[in-house]
Order: sequence, then C-alpha cells, then structure tokens
Amino acid sequence: MLLRLRGLRLSQPLPLFRRRPETLNPTLRCLSSPSSSQSQAPLPSSEPAEWTDDIVYLDESGDVICSGRGLRPAEPGRDAHVLDGGLLRPIPRSAAASKLVELARRWRWGPDLDAHLDRLPFPPDPSLLSVALAALPAADPQPALSLFRWARRQPWFAPSDSTYALLLDRLFAAADFDAIQSLFDDILKAATFDDAEPSSTSFSSSLNLVVQYLCQASKLEISFSCFKKLRDAGFKEFNTQTYNSLITLFLCKGLPYKAFEIYESMESSGCSLDASTYDLMVPALAKSGRLDAALRLFQEMKAKEGSGRPGLPIYAALVDSMGKAGRLDAAVGLYQELQSVGYRPSVTMYVSMIESLVRAGKLDAGLKLWDELKGAGFRPNFGLYTMMVESHARSGRLETAASIFADMERSGFLPTPSTYACLIEVHTAARQVDPAMRLYNSMTNAGLRPGLSTFTSLLSVLANKKLLDLAAKVLLEMKAVGFAVDVNASDVLMIYIKGGSTELALRWLRFMGSAGIRTNNFIIRQLFESCMKAGLYDSAQPLLETYVGSAAKVDLILYTSILAHLVRCQDEKNERAIMDVMSSTKHRAHEFMCGIFTGPEQRKKPVLSFVREFFQEIDYELEESAARYFVNVLLNYLVLLGQMNRARCVWKVAYENKLFPKAIVFDQHIAWSLDVRNLSVGAALVSVVHTLHRFRKRMLYYGVVPRRIKLVTGPTLKMVVAQMLQTVESPFEVSKVVLRAPGDSVLEWFKKPIVQQFLLNEIPSKADVLMHKLNVLFPSSAPEVRSLSPRKPLAMSR
Repeated sequence: MLLRLRGLRLSQPLPLFRRRPETLNPTLRCLSSPSSSQSQAPLPSSEPAEWTDDIVYLDESGDVICSGRGLRPAEPGRDAHVLDGGLLRPIPRSAAASKLVELARRWRWGPDLDAHLDRLPFPPDPSLLSVALAALPAADPQPALSLFRWARRQPWFAPSDSTYALLLDRLFAAADFDAIQSLFDDILKAATFDDAEPSSTSFSSSLNLVVQYLCQASKLEISFSCFKKLRDAGFKEFNTQTYNSLITLFLCKGLPYKAFEIYESMESSGCSLDASTYDLMVPALAKSGRLDAALRLFQEMKAKEGSGRPGLPIYAALVDSMGKAGRLDAAVGLYQELQSVGYRPSVTMYVSMIESLVRAGKLDAGLKLWDELKGAGFRPNFGLYTMMVESHARSGRLETAASIFADMERSGFLPTPSTYACLIEVHTAARQVDPAMRLYNSMTNAGLRPGLSTFTSLLSVLANKKLLDLAAKVLLEMKAVGFAVDVNASDVLMIYIKGGSTELALRWLRFMGSAGIRTNNFIIRQLFESCMKAGLYDSAQPLLETYVGSAAKVDLILYTSILAHLVRCQDEKNERAIMDVMSSTKHRAHEFMCGIFTGPEQRKKPVLSFVREFFQEIDYELEESAARYFVNVLLNYLVLLGQMNRARCVWKVAYENKLFPKAIVFDQHIAWSLDVRNLSVGAALVSVVHTLHRFRKRMLYYGVVPRRIKLVTGPTLKMVVAQMLQTVESPFEVSKVVLRAPGDSVLEWFKKPIVQQFLLNEIPSKADVLMHKLNVLFPSSAPEVRSLSPRKPLAMSR
C-alpha cells in the first residue's frame, strides 16, 4: 500500500499510525492533494487539535483501497491520549517507551534528537525515562546518555539513584571514564542540599559505583580524588565493596601504606569487614612487616561468624613473613595449624619455611622439611638447592652439602659459580685439597668461570700444603681467564716466607719471573731476610741487588740486621759472604763501618770525631729507633772484636745525641744509677765501664760521694755485668735485678790501680787479673805501681 497525507500541517507533531491487518503487504507512499491545503481551515482554539486531511491507502498500481481519519492528538487536557478516528485512546507506556528508544537510537545525539524529543505527542515522566534507558542497548551508551541529558533539562525530571546506576553500568561497559567522571559531578550536585551536605541516602549506590568502577579500571588518581571529595563533603555511606576496591587498587599499585589508610578509615567509619577485606589486609599487613596487626586481624577473622576459615594465601603470607622476621615459633605454629585445618602446604610455603629455618641456623629442622617436601612429590627449585648446599657447606656439614650438591646435579640443575665457589672455599678452609680440586675441575669443565675468591682460596690451600706445581698451574689458569695475578702470586710467596719454606719461596720467585709476574719490594725484602736467617747468603745477595736496583732504599734497620748476622756468624766463609752482602747495600753505614776500623792516618781524623760526624748525619726524627738498634748491634760487634776504645767512643757519642736519655741518673748526693735493661750485652758492658769512669772522675776529682750507686741490669744482663766486675773485685752486691754498692765502698774501689786501668783502657785479660792478685799478695814485686789507697793487710785482702 501507498500512504498519502493530504494538507498535513507540519507544525503539528506527527501522529502515531495504526496499521490495518497487512493482507496485501503494500508499499506506502505519501501523496499530496493540491487543493487540500486550501479546502481545510485550522480548527478554532475551542476544538481539539486534529488533522483535517484523510489518510488514503493505495495499492501497488496506485488505486485507492480505502481512506479514513488517522490517529491524532487529543485535547491538551488529556496527556498520553490520541484520537483514533472518533475514539479517544490512551497511549500504552510500552509504546511511549518504544518511541523514546526509537528516537534515541535513530538520532543518537545532537539538536535533531532534541527537536524530535521536544515534539513528542505525550509528556514523558521519570519512570518512562527509566524504562526507555533500560531498553536501550547496553553496548552503545551514547543514545542513553543523550536521552538522559535531554531529560535532565525538562521540568518533569527528578534524579534517581537507579537511573544513575544504570547509566554508570553502561558507561563502565563502554570504558567511557570521562563520562563517568562527569556523571559523578552531576550526582554530587544532585545529592547536595544547599550546596553543603550530600544526601547520603538518595544516591549512595551510584556514588559507590563510581568509585568502584574507577578502581576496577585502575584509575588511581581519579578514583581516590572522587573518594576524597565524597569524604570531605561528609558522605558516610561507603560500602564494604568500595573500600575493598580502593584497597585492592592501592595494593596493586605498590602503595600498601595508602591501602592501610583506607583500611583505618574503613574501621573508623564502622563499616563491616567481609571475607574479601580479610583476604586483602592480612597478607598486606604481614608482607609490610606489621606482623602484630596482621595476627590480630587473623584472629579476628577466625572468631567472626560468617567470614569462613582463612584461605591458604593468608596462611602462606603469614608463614612467610613470620619466618623472614625471625619469629620461627609463630611461623611453625601457623604451618602446623594450616595442616590441621586440611590445607596441603604448597611448594612456595615449603620453600619459605625451609629458607627461614636454614637462615636461622636450624639446619636439622630445615633438612626435615626438605625431606617432607620431596616426600610430598614436590621438586625443589634451583634457588632452594643452592641455599641448602651453601648453608650446609658454610656450617661445616660437608658431607650433607656434597650429598645435596650431587642430588642437584642429578636433577638437571647446573650449579651456579657462587655454589661452586662456596663449596670450594669451604673445602679449602678445611684444608681438603682433593675435594676442592675436583670441584674446581668440574666447574671449569662445565664452562663456568671461577671467581677471584675461588682462585684465591685454592692458591692459599695449595701454598699451605706446599703443592707448588699445582699452585703454579692454577695461577696460570687464573691469568689465562683475565685476572691480575700479581697480588695472588705475591700472597703465595708470603705464605712460603712466613712458613719458613725459604727454598720453596725461592722456587716460586723463579717461577714468577719466568711467567712474567712481578712482586713488590716489601716481599723481596722479606724473602731476603728469610734467606739471611736460613744462612742462604748466596741467594740473599741477588735478592738484595734486585731490591737496590729497583730504586728501593736500604734503611739503617736493614743494614743493622745484616750486621747482626755478621756478629753471630762463626764461619769465615760465611763472614766473607755477609760482608759482600753488606757492601751490596751501598748504605752510608757501611762506609762508617769500614772507616772505624782503619787507622787515623787513613781516616785523617780521630775516631771520636769520625763517630760524631757519622751520627750528626742521622735524622733522629725518622731514624731514632733505627739508630738505637744500630748502636746496640755495633757495640756487640766491637766488644766481640775487643775494640773497647772504639766502643766507648760510640757509646759516648750515642749518649751525647740522647739515644739513651734515661740511662744515667744523678740524684745529687743520694744515689747515682745506670739503667742498662734496654741495651745489648756489648752495649751494657761498654756503658758500665764508661759510666763508672764518669762516676770515678766525679768522686775523686770533685769530691762528690753519693750514698749509694746502682746498676739496674734486669734479670738478663745481671750475671754478665756481675762477672765482668767480679774480675776486678768490685764492691757491688748482686740482687734480683740490680747491682748496688755504698758510695764510700765504691770510692775505695776506684782508688785501686787495676780499677784505674780497667776504667781507662779496656776490660782486663786473665793475665792482668793474675798480675793484680800477685801485686796484692806481694806488693814489693811491683814498685812501679802506685796505689792511691793504703795497702790492706793480707788477711783482709783475702
């Protein structure tokens, strides 16, 4: 059929047409009558507004089937009604809603949609709007949003929580979060009374949905901003799901402390906690280290009815956190509790428990859980194998560590260099060379590169075991992989030197030279001193020449140590070798040694002046202790050679230069003392002779006689000094550490000719002592000897 509308008033809203039963399936076409607009006049205002034209139904050929009055609006007083011919019929709500849906779907948005909605033949209401919004397709929120925006401008519009919730569902499904944020502002405005307080009872559902949907979309800033706006405005109807959404979002974003703030706000608001809240908060509190709060919430969850039993993730988080925090008793208790309630521990929980026990040093408990893990059918992972091997190795359980290591290799895991290094270092620390070398060879065969610590520990144990050839092989392999080996080679050399293996040290030094590895001057000096102690003077001289040739300075201490070896030497051949070593030092002390034994004709100066000149060149700020050491050794050597005059010159100059400032003490007329406890044997003898000579001069020439004179020798030098003075019948009495005598007795003793000879020249020989005794027994046999004291009777002399 074809439909023709004659004289249609376009200013009138279009009517709803009621179709006849379609028996012919016609095609409608609008036909217009040229005279219809002139023949019809507008109805007066008192008459109902209606169409004056007929509706003509045509068939396919254009013939008229029938005509009649169509549907038209009723009078204004009757809203939602139309005239069907002459009958007044109400518009069905379903038809009205369908009309809204049809217009919204066709025009979608913009002025066209608003114009058509403004010309509706019926006024919509909020319930009709809700029906139309629900009927619109959920996949496309634009028509529903446009219809809602048009309705919001109408006077009949009343905001509804269900309407906002429906729109939010559509917008969230379409992921239109900008529109959700805009709609949130509209809801907040609609929920405000006097722009001050929100209505927490009218729109609580939609306001909670906004925050929940934004949280589910991971819109952190926007969702928290909406939450804060509501909280600041006084909104107190947040539900548990909203809090859970915020907590979940903050935890997922790695902000646990913000999640804790939301949780505290949730507790303060009086909102009830559900199972999801416990599942979120207990693990979060445990992992963040707030263990007491986590345990309190865990106990609260178990005591609360309806919350169900705690899940396995909660137990796992608590066990892991308690174990890492060192609270092993609590961790073991929770582990046993989860087993008692029917949970089967996961492999992660086994790993966590074993790690906690092993790190706490409870290896037996960790090994028990290790066996339980394998018995439950789980396969230990690589990290757990590594930790078990290293922990047992470091604790000294080498057999258990080796067993787990072998199991690790059978399971197909390739041990890391750190695992190999740990085992090798532990075996080397236990001085087990064979297992350490097997592990080292296995490591290199697997294509792994040993670390510096591995090489160092291996070289150390091989050096201590005196396996020089094997140590050389390892050192060359270390050099081949790119490590600097100078320090390690020097360390091995020092081990041989400190161990007294001088021959091995010399062999290792020759190997270092052949491999192009250099050592430092300090180690060369140490090896030189070891050769000197061992009597290997032929090997010591090349080392000293190398030391001097590398611009190293031979100090006075080193020269004095060589001189000390010469003092103790008793073989003429070795003496010549030591003298050659001394000449290789090129130290100025050697020139002094050569000059002190020559005559005044060659020196061209007296020996005292020569000694003073040498000691004036010494820097006492840097070499005071070295000079004191040199004087002690030199006086030993001079006394040994019988050069007392030269020795007394050396002591005199040393005392003048205050090398021994506290040796001689003059306490007026009370006591004079000499302290030789810190001197060598030769220096003590020379100092005693020289000091007694000074005492004699003061007492005889100046007439000063003290009450007593003390020679403080100490237990070591006591007998040496006493034996020397006994040859000239000294009055000194020997006590534990001191030789003492009254001043008067010493004065009488000083008057004897042999004492004068003894103090002025040198230590008397056996012949001099015998002559002195003959002179005492038979004074007339030596008239040329004049004594300053009266002769004693024979009985008294005896």
